[in-house]
Amino acid sequence: MAARTTADKPAETTEAETPTETRLDDNVTEPSTVAPGDAPADTTDPTEIASTVIPQPSQEALKQGTVNGVLPVKQAEKPKRDTKKDRFEEYDATKPDGTVVRIRRNIETGESSVVTK
Repeated sequence: MAARTTADKPAETTEAETPTETRLDDNVTEPSTVAPGDAPADTTDPTEIASTVIPQPSQEALKQGTVNGVLPVKQAEKPKRDTKKDRFEEYDATKPDGTVVRIRRNIETGESSVVTK
């Protein structure tokens, strides 16, 4: 996977052109570039989802021995929903330091938050 270098989201690089982040891109012909410590299928963006594809390596990629084999998956937009109908539950929970806090959990979405008493 090569670092994304599109105009809307340029990949950050150091002086030696080594990327500091690993992002998915649409090029399955060029050599794969990743940030140090990342594997070829990694991405540093937690919102990116990848799908494997058949790579089509160029001569340079064959020489280097690595090519992008995944493409980013476009995620569907969340459907709009009526939040007025959400159901909630509240309960007390004890933190590790012994203080008691009130938890409010949205039963519809699973989201939890700490509320003040």
